Amino acid sequence: MGGRAEDSGEHELAAELDVSRATVREALRGLSVTGLLEARIGDGTYVRATNEITGVLVRDDLSALEHVLDARAGLEAAAARLAAQHATPAALADLAASFEARKLAHDAGDRAGYSHADGLFHRAVIHAGGNPLLIRLHAAVAELIEESIEQTAVLPEDPEVGAAHARLLHAIQERQPDAAAGAAYALSASVKSAAVPE
Repeated sequence: MGGRAEDSGEHELAAELDVSRATVREALRGLSVTGLLEARIGDGTYVRATNEITGVLVRDDLSALEHVLDARAGLEAAAARLAAQHATPAALADLAASFEARKLAHDAGDRAGYSHADGLFHRAVIHAGGNPLLIRLHAAVAELIEESIEQTAVLPEDPEVGAAHARLLHAIQERQPDAAAGAAYALSASVKSAAVPE
């Protein structure tokens, strides 16, 4: 926010909320400090994140692809182990459906559909584990995870990446916790090796 555009925007927001411009200015400053907003002088104010956790990660420059992929590996391996132990029939159906949607989009060359289905597959793994804390942690960093999926989605995919997804699904379906956790780590490693140069 800068100059007259800033003054105009603050004035409109203050009037709409029935508060003073000083209150609006202080609120915007606070949201910028938390990393939720980014003020660009002369250009305006932009949303950087939609929750405080993602805001802090972006603000503190902790959102590098390599770091996100490593964090995803731990989160998804823990959830995969739990999913192999506790997944309900409905959760297993969601996993299978998202896996199939991912494959269909890949085969059709639909990169956007492929990225979306891949995100649904990984979300289904987290939810199949049934641990409410892991589900909330995943939701808190969902923006970064979705961005990492978008950054690493390549068509045609590396065959090892597709095979790793299949092994993860199979291990969960066969109720093999150790194999599921190992498959989740291997999947993350295969994505990372394809996307992050040594």
